[in-house]
Amino acid sequence: MEAGTLASLRGVDKIFANGTTALAGLNLDVCDGEFLSLLGPSGCGKSTVLRLLAGLTGATHGSIQWRDERPALGFVFQEPTLMPWSSVAANVWLPLRLAGVSRAQAQPRIDEALERVGLAGFADAYPRELSGGMKMRVSIARALVMRPQVLLMDEPFAALDEITRAKLNDDLVALKCALGATVVFVTHSVYESVSLSTRIVVMAARPGRVVAEICIDAPLPRDEEFRLGADYAQKCRETSAALHGAMGAAPVRSREEARA
Repeated sequence: MEAGTLASLRGVDKIFANGTTALAGLNLDVCDGEFLSLLGPSGCGKSTVLRLLAGLTGATHGSIQWRDERPALGFVFQEPTLMPWSSVAANVWLPLRLAGVSRAQAQPRIDEALERVGLAGFADAYPRELSGGMKMRVSIARALVMRPQVLLMDEPFAALDEITRAKLNDDLVALKCALGATVVFVTHSVYESVSLSTRIVVMAARPGRVVAEICIDAPLPRDEEFRLGADYAQKCRETSAALHGAMGAAPVRSREEARA
């Protein structure tokens, strides 16, 4: 594993029980401290990559290696998936509670996580009292309470309006910079990926595999001046072209299909 590489996936196939080949021959490195976006059409296996990294599922073939032991991970799903009967603070406490940490012991970390996502004054509120953007902030706080070294995010802002989404994008980058965490972020949006990422991996339609990588050299955090500049526009064009090429890429076969 090369210096600076945190995780490495090599020759990964993922075939589900129903016979669907989600990934075929996937090679991917996750580098320490980067903001990596996985971009590709629906069904190309982006979410499956996150689940493989998290250990929530295993590869059919190939290897998934971490530089050391798997680090502390936080996972933010597409939906906030909050417990409606519990307060914001209780929802954030959940992963610590499952780890055997009492509420009293967890309280400083709950307070810290809510402060980081701008919800310090909403600890006693309930999900029904929150906007969609606030619910997603709670979901992010619930991931942050574990103090993760790696934050895995599966299209967390896709269902939000553009204004809320843009605000949460900026807040997410600020959080990443403050924490020094590695972020792996799934998105369908060319513009979001260029705005957020230090590196974009473009995946082909099912079965998923990497067909292009685009580095964004502008330092984080980024502001409106960057998004209005020529470099941003050029990277959006480059990324859009790579995505269109990925959608027309010739299919490949997994090892099991090749043997059949």
